[in-house]
Amino acid sequence: MDAHAALKTYRAKRNFAVTAEPADGGEASEAGTLSFVVQKHWASSLHYDFRLEVGGTMKSWAVPKGPSFDPADKRLAVQVEDHPIAYSSFEGQIPKGQYGAGKVIIWDKGLWTPVGDPAKGLRAGKLVFELHGHKLHGKWALVRMKGKGDKQPPWLLLKEKDDFVRPAAEFSVVDEMPDSVKRLKAPRPAASAPAADVPPEAALPETLAPQLATLVDKPPSDPGDWVYEIKFDGYRLLARVQGKKLQLFTRNGNDWTHRLKPLQAELQRMELPEGWYDGEIVVLDKQGKPDFGALQQSFDAAKTSPIVYYLFDVPYCAGHDLREQPLVARRALLQRLLAERASERVRFSDVFEAPPGDVVLSACKLGLEGVIAKRKDSAYLSRRADSWIKLKCSQRQEFVIVGFTDPQGTRTGLGALLLAVHDKAGQLVYAGNVGTGFGQAVLKDLTRRLKALQAERSPLADTQGVEGRPHWVAPELIAEVSFGEWTRSGRIRHAVFHGLRSDKPPASIVRERPAAAPKAAKKKPAAAGSHALSTRLKVTNPERVIDASTGATKVELVRYYALVGDLMMAHLKGRPVSLVRAPAGIGKQLFFQKHAEVEKLPGVRQLDPGLDAEHPPMLAIAAAQGLLSAAQWNVVEVHSMNALASDFERPDRMVFDLDPGEGATWRQMQEGTELVHAFLQQLKLPAFLKTSGGKGLHVVVPLRRQHGWVAVKGFAQAIVQHLARTIPERFVAKSGPRNRVGKIFIDYLRNGQGATTVCAWSARARPGLGISVPLAWDELPGLPASDHWNIRNVQTRLDAGNGPWDGYARAARSLTTAMRMLDFKE
Repeated sequence: MDAHAALKTYRAKRNFAVTAEPADGGEASEAGTLSFVVQKHWASSLHYDFRLEVGGTMKSWAVPKGPSFDPADKRLAVQVEDHPIAYSSFEGQIPKGQYGAGKVIIWDKGLWTPVGDPAKGLRAGKLVFELHGHKLHGKWALVRMKGKGDKQPPWLLLKEKDDFVRPAAEFSVVDEMPDSVKRLKAPRPAASAPAADVPPEAALPETLAPQLATLVDKPPSDPGDWVYEIKFDGYRLLARVQGKKLQLFTRNGNDWTHRLKPLQAELQRMELPEGWYDGEIVVLDKQGKPDFGALQQSFDAAKTSPIVYYLFDVPYCAGHDLREQPLVARRALLQRLLAERASERVRFSDVFEAPPGDVVLSACKLGLEGVIAKRKDSAYLSRRADSWIKLKCSQRQEFVIVGFTDPQGTRTGLGALLLAVHDKAGQLVYAGNVGTGFGQAVLKDLTRRLKALQAERSPLADTQGVEGRPHWVAPELIAEVSFGEWTRSGRIRHAVFHGLRSDKPPASIVRERPAAAPKAAKKKPAAAGSHALSTRLKVTNPERVIDASTGATKVELVRYYALVGDLMMAHLKGRPVSLVRAPAGIGKQLFFQKHAEVEKLPGVRQLDPGLDAEHPPMLAIAAAQGLLSAAQWNVVEVHSMNALASDFERPDRMVFDLDPGEGATWRQMQEGTELVHAFLQQLKLPAFLKTSGGKGLHVVVPLRRQHGWVAVKGFAQAIVQHLARTIPERFVAKSGPRNRVGKIFIDYLRNGQGATTVCAWSARARPGLGISVPLAWDELPGLPASDHWNIRNVQTRLDAGNGPWDGYARAARSLTTAMRMLDFKE
């Protein structure tokens, strides 16, 4: 059958005066090459259209779940009509009323190589082939199922065993690589190795948690697979460049731009591409070695012009996410960028020139602190990982200062600093003292600082072993100290003071214990362009069922948060959060957590304890990685507060949680929500809508930060009480179940200090794992239920994303006029 005749069924199903799909055409591939495309298609249900060029047309199969790199996954692939070759470049919307109405994107494309004669394979019902795409690689097979009829023959799409195999529990290519590749050039087949990764396009994230190195006891067993850099004696610093805006952040996400104005000006002069740049700031001595004490003095004197910034990584650059690219590729790009913009103050951190076996010895002979070794092929991970390791010349770490002793002899100010670290329970334990390394200026400054912090009681869990008559201080200062060894009783010996640190919180200081050197990496290529969760986060018990009603597993939830992380961060940035954990699944006991240690939760940070002095520090999600860390920690729901941590006493939003009582219909919920919207419009207040992911709806009013918690909560209560009085057949202001039978309770208590509301895009710890989704008001009448979207069908909503809330920040209003209209007095 010729190509024109083969397309008869395709043409008969479409009205080309209405749809933008091609009627015919498209050039066949060059001799010796064949094209393939996978189109992600939101029709009546989401599926993936898998197409192979054969005989002048695209042979096509609809694959509901999409391809999998796990050979154990036998994916149903229903054969459909042949499509024209020109269809391979189609991406757009098929209009309503047309066959296959819905959105289509080019999810993957490239070349394919048949194993044997493809025409014979199709007739025989087994087609084996290799794919060379942006996402799909290696050997695959299509196998026709027997005895199922011929109208739309069902096949199975299978991954053959080769170097590209990935267990489903570790990697889901459709979940972790959801976007279009239309603008990427089609990759060519590799002769022997997988094609190089294609950096995905990505918006520049507002925050980024840096990768941290692991202290190890000896060099790696495969030294040739690592690069070695100087372990700088300075402060970690990340630079965020976006247009004319350039910000400088510490490893904990603190904005130090104002403290480093000369460095900011130099980086702006260099006009680096938009991106995140990672490095270390130092002050060099006369021999060109980093001097930590001099760095600290430059900050104390507010004279930071001598600071030099050594850059060693670039996780994001020029609109692309480079984190999954090999380290050597990221470094090569960074080196080229800096070579084109020569600067004495911003330099490239070069590799250590010494044989791998002698690299640590060479660094120590030069008087350096040690080296950092990094795997050449490693991804950039926003957490501590063993793909970056620390090899130190001597023992050195930070300690919390808990007290000091009186000076002896001719010394003035103080004698020694009393040091401590936090144990696993978070308590301070004594670690010894340091009495050397102080100059007169340093002694004077330390004495002044410590006397201002003096306390009557010891901050230590146990003062046993502390000699003499110590003067205790509040544990707020951190000392950088080198020492000879740890004793069996947990004390340091032969200690030398190097300076104070201000780039880390005291709560993060623990005893550093070297881990075993990492084993040689197994030489196994990953799927090109892969964003495998296993490279960013180890998911324990991935197949544990967390929702018995659907069979949803823990790894599905983690992948969901990986998918919506950037969307969710727009609602979480800078906000204290509460986390709902379900360690035994959502049908069992839940834990509502506002405080936690975050050392093992990369991307989650503790906020300033001063925000809530009566309790431990509150938590914030600092980066999308924090959502994955939380999900790994069995968190299902993420709730956020109504104020930013930067201005916690003045809320920047007001929330109305509409909750249906027993017997209230969904139609009543829709109408009631519209009534709330109408009343807020009368009060000249903007209102934004989202589903709760459960039974209710949330109406959110963005506010200018002018009123305190008491006023905002009181006014929210006044609004609810007014509605309940005016329309008592529809609304109630009392929460008891008996009060709201057949009615809607509007919860205004969400506006109290410390109260939280489930965040947009958060999953809910309810059967079905519904999600909270931003809505446009004109979508409400057609919404079938508040839990319409869940973690499994969210891809049908990703295209809309946060679009329904465009203009949210600009819409913020003061409550003053609305209060006057309702005759509300603060």
